Amino acid sequence: MLIRTARGQAGMTLIESLIAIVVMALGILGIVGIQMRTLVETQTSNSRAQAIRLIDNLSERVRLNPSASTASVNANYITAFGDTPASTSCATGCTAANLAAYDRGAWKRLVQSTLPLGDAAVFFAADETDTGNRRQLGVMVSWRENEKVRATDSAADTAAYKQPFTVTGASNVSCPANRICHLQYIPLANRCLPYLLSGSADPNFFCPQ
Repeated sequence: MLIRTARGQAGMTLIESLIAIVVMALGILGIVGIQMRTLVETQTSNSRAQAIRLIDNLSERVRLNPSASTASVNANYITAFGDTPASTSCATGCTAANLAAYDRGAWKRLVQSTLPLGDAAVFFAADETDTGNRRQLGVMVSWRENEKVRATDSAADTAAYKQPFTVTGASNVSCPANRICHLQYIPLANRCLPYLLSGSADPNFFCPQ
């Protein structure tokens, strides 16, 4: 009787050990899953912070352009997703329009090198239809990152999730598929005013400090 009882207890101890190992393994897998999700969310937050800094960089470039709100100048800031502006140089001096084109190219390359598969679109605000009186630019920065997608999400759910990043109206700019976007508007202003003493065909500019 004593020998049979010992063998039975030994068998039960083995089963209990296996159950304990399985429970511990499930707990470890749960902790790893939480850590991985936390890491993804941290990376997303870091990328969004970088996108905000990049937009601030462009805003500062626009602010330093003496004639940024002039129609012939601000059009040179416009760029679409997928565009790669040609490299230009202002080493020997630039007009306000050339400076805008230079800043657009330099800034877009900065976006591409800073964010994972980074891209950006710069466009006129949809509700500003007066070409001679535009006061802001829309800037949408996008990048590729893996985010957790719920199995129950439909195409309509995904479209609703991205709705805040869809710009309606004349601009018709929306967040590209399978990307994360950050949308922000930056002001346009003139630091230099036209001085038309020689006529509109040959304007000079007065730039108060």
